[in-house]
This record gives sequence, C-alpha cells and structure tokens, in this order.
Amino acid sequence: MSIKIHKKNNFDAFEGPREACGVFGIYSSKPTAARVTFFGLFALQHRGQESAGIVSSDGDNVYIKKGMGLVTQIFSEDRIQALAGNLAVGHTRYSTFGFSNVSNAQPFIVETIFGRIAIAHNGELTNGNYLRKELMTKGVGMFKNSDSEVIAQLLSHAVEGEDKKPDWEGRIKQFMSKTEGAYSLVLLTKDAVYGVRDVHGLRPLCYGELADKSGFCIASESCALRTIDATYVREVNPGEILKLDFSGVTSFLGRAPAKPAARCSFEYVYFSRPDSLMEGQWIHSVRQRLGRQLAIEAPCSSGSVVVGVPDSSLPAAIGYSQQSGLPYQEGLCKNRYIGRTFIQPADDLRKKGIVLKYNVLEDNLKGKDIVLIDDSIVRGNTLNSLVGLLKAGGARSVHVRICSP
Repeated sequence: MSIKIHKKNNFDAFEGPREACGVFGIYSSKPTAARVTFFGLFALQHRGQESAGIVSSDGDNVYIKKGMGLVTQIFSEDRIQALAGNLAVGHTRYSTFGFSNVSNAQPFIVETIFGRIAIAHNGELTNGNYLRKELMTKGVGMFKNSDSEVIAQLLSHAVEGEDKKPDWEGRIKQFMSKTEGAYSLVLLTKDAVYGVRDVHGLRPLCYGELADKSGFCIASESCALRTIDATYVREVNPGEILKLDFSGVTSFLGRAPAKPAARCSFEYVYFSRPDSLMEGQWIHSVRQRLGRQLAIEAPCSSGSVVVGVPDSSLPAAIGYSQQSGLPYQEGLCKNRYIGRTFIQPADDLRKKGIVLKYNVLEDNLKGKDIVLIDDSIVRGNTLNSLVGLLKAGGARSVHVRICSP
C-alpha cells in the first residue's frame, strides 16, 4: 500500500554510515541537484570527515565524484558543474566497518538490468557478514569491504513478478526483509530518489521541501535542510520507505516497525549538531537538560567555575551552571579546522589531534577550581589530555563530570 503525502506544484521534472555517516538525497525539477547536495553534505560534515561523494543523474546518464577528505576539499566549482541532473544522492563517511580508503567511499554505483543505481547509507548491518557469504555462494562477486556493497547487491536483485518495469519499492522491501541492524539510506534510480530507515529508527533520517517548491530532499539531520533553505516536514518513520519523484513524495511501509523503537542516545549526546531537530526536540535543548540533571545527580561543592569541552559539551555545561548556581566560563579554545579527534581512525592521530585542537584561556582559569563538563568518555584520550592542559594553564583543581558516562 502506498500513501501520497505530498504533491508538488506544476513543475516540469526535467527543467532544469555508518555509525555517524551523513546521507543526503534530492529530487528537483531543476538541474542543480548536485549543488544543493554539496551544501547539504557541508552541513553534515560533522558526521564524517574521512571521505565524501555525490552521484547525480539527469534521467539518462549517471555522474559521480567522490574522494578522501572533507567535502570542500573534494568538490570544486568545476566538479560540481560536471555533476549534471535533477536527482542526486550524497554521503560523508566515518567508517565503523571497512577500510578507510577511497574504494569504500560512498555513494556506491551498481549496474542493474534497469540501469545504474546509487546507494549511500549510514549504519551497520548486524548480519552483513552472513549476507555477504550468501551472495558469494550464489556467485555474486564482491569487490569492496563494507556493508554498502552488500546493500547495493541486494537491491540489484529482481523481485517476483518484475518484468519490463522495475519494482524498486518491492526490491527495497525484499532488502529490508533480509537485513538486520541499524541503518538509514538513500537510493538513486533513473527517475526517483528513495529514503529508507531501519525498523528500529536507530539511525536518523528526515525530509523537507525546497523553498521554491521545486522538489524535496532527504537528510540525516534537519540542520542540512535549514542550510539549503528547505522546510522541515518530518522524520522518516522506522521501517518506512519514502519515494521522491516528479509527483512529489510517496510513503510506503517497507517493514513493520519494531516495538518499541530504539533511538540512538549518542545522537543526542554527541553525533548530531545542536541546531538539529530530533523527535520534536532541539539537540541543544536536550544537552542543556542533561547538564541540569547532571548537576542534580553529581554536584561539586568545591567547584568555583563551570567549563565545558567545546563543542558538543557546551550546552550541558550551561545547563550545569544554571542548575548549580556556579558561574559558566569559557576555559578552552578550540581550533575547529582540525576536525573531531573521535572520528579520525588511527589512535595515534587522535592523540596528536587533541594537542592541536585545544588551547587554554589562562586568564579565566588561574587559581580556580574547575568543574569540567564533557559529554562522554569513548577512549579517554581527550579527557586525560584536557585535565593536564587545564592544570598547566593555572587551574587549582579539576573536577570532571560526564553527561553520558
């Protein structure tokens, strides 16, 4: 069963993660889909900094550009102009499975009997290894080392009753019936873009309408929609398939959603941008409430000032300050051009990155007892180094409080 949930105005359609990966998809009546996708990925850069890519289509041809590094390092004006078409999908990658090299950069393209399709996904298949072996047993050659290739191959398989016309909704449902895990993905076909979310709703995905009413887009986070001046509509529901094409947006039930849903708490704690909307809540507000609750559960009677670890912990530090009555003070200056140390793949790079990322504002710290607020402890490299930096900068004592220990 399908439900028409949006219908566009009269436009000619041919006018114109992994764990924390970012995905973006767009269908527009204008031939500038890749340019819009670039800015969407730019807004999602915090979700992955290893590689990025865009695949576009004009209905006849498919165009691709992907590479290692940041979005702005990969795409120049000339490269954007070469990505023609009114459909596009994009991806920015942080690897949780698969080697960190350009061969695993997304989106992936696979040739089918009905033409090329492109897939970009965020998440991980818990039965990915089993499905990979099953495909190879059937004679399917596998060339990459990631779940995305498994997804691409599963979606390229025909469904019963499919003849001269592709049944992409049926193929997606077939894929969803075989896979387990947490994922959100975008799929580009000859004439449509699809958005798919796992039955648990663990990986985020939402959609919106372009400001000029020329089309619709799908993104991992609502901050990407605001960046391209699109109007947020809603989240993609767990187990839901959205189809974006010339007629607007159509919703299909891909697989019955799990009960209860299982959201990823780390989206609230760390992954998502503070200006993103999730489950009707602004991420910044959630983090601030976490800080207030932390002050209730873990007060610090010997603290004199509250300092947050930039950037994701600052709302929590503000909340802790409001609840505890201790003044909030900036104590660490972050070089935002270094990138997230948690996202870099090798541990030695993380440790070097921590030293490069932060400087201490010594005038704000000298002789003070610091209550240092951080959102989480993953490996401990950052926190251990920061305590040393603060003490070297003149702090008399450092009392650590963690929002999500």
